[in-house]
Amino acid sequence: MKHSERILKIIEERKITGYKLAKETGISESLFSKWREKPSSKIASQNLELIADYLGCSVDYLLGRTDNPEVNK
Repeated sequence: MKHSERILKIIEERKITGYKLAKETGISESLFSKWREKPSSKIASQNLELIADYLGCSVDYLLGRTDNPEVNK
């Protein structure tokens, strides 16, 4: 699973819109639209950190290195 797929899955499960996540993290909403259209593993590290902090999980979890969202948090 690509990083963006995992992020999109989490926000869908939590019923968080791309707009809300973008607004509250400062990441472009168009970036989320791109991920939906064409999932990518190329996500800037600062964006991964912002998303992990917002979602309350670790970057390792978003990267798929672990299935435990608390590892290395």
